Amino acid sequence: MNPPAPEASDPLWQQGWYRFAHRIASPNFGARPPGACIDLVVVHSISLPPGVYGGDQVERLFTNTLDWDAHPYFQQIRGMQVSAHFFIRRDGALIQFVSCDQRAWHAGRSRYRGRENCNDDSVGIELEGLEGETFEDAQYEALSAVCAAIGQHYPIRHVAGHEHIAPGRKNDPGAGFEWAELERALGWPADWFPRA
Repeated sequence: MNPPAPEASDPLWQQGWYRFAHRIASPNFGARPPGACIDLVVVHSISLPPGVYGGDQVERLFTNTLDWDAHPYFQQIRGMQVSAHFFIRRDGALIQFVSCDQRAWHAGRSRYRGRENCNDDSVGIELEGLEGETFEDAQYEALSAVCAAIGQHYPIRHVAGHEHIAPGRKNDPGAGFEWAELERALGWPADWFPRA
């Protein structure tokens, strides 16, 4: 395993928390398994209720404070305990829920680059949006900035969507997400990204 750089030499990070993200701690996390190599970024999309933007329902879901009776859709997800490391709003605002040194609960049953249980060795980033639809320029800017910072601190070598690590079960971020735009912004090797 390639450990993250010492904290003293990286002013952007403190115990896995990114300096430029608004911190809202989630209780939904655990320790990564011994020897885990944090080399994957997983891009997701989420909105609660689906297609509704700008509220605090995602934050409430990730902090176990969502009012399950506030909307009929919430009955479908009632009792879920999930989280992601980061959430990027439509305006590009960046929120962090779990230290990247810890295991967030974003991937579920998953497999990628020959490994099961992608939560063990990935960083999960949720974009406020609906799977299959488009995302805002401000979100791509925030996503590329946080991915670059993650890549400087952890040995990232793979970027994928939830749809790539759980095919047939998940479809986000979907056809509206511009992988070429993220690849171009980051300048990382093409083989680090999913191929169509």
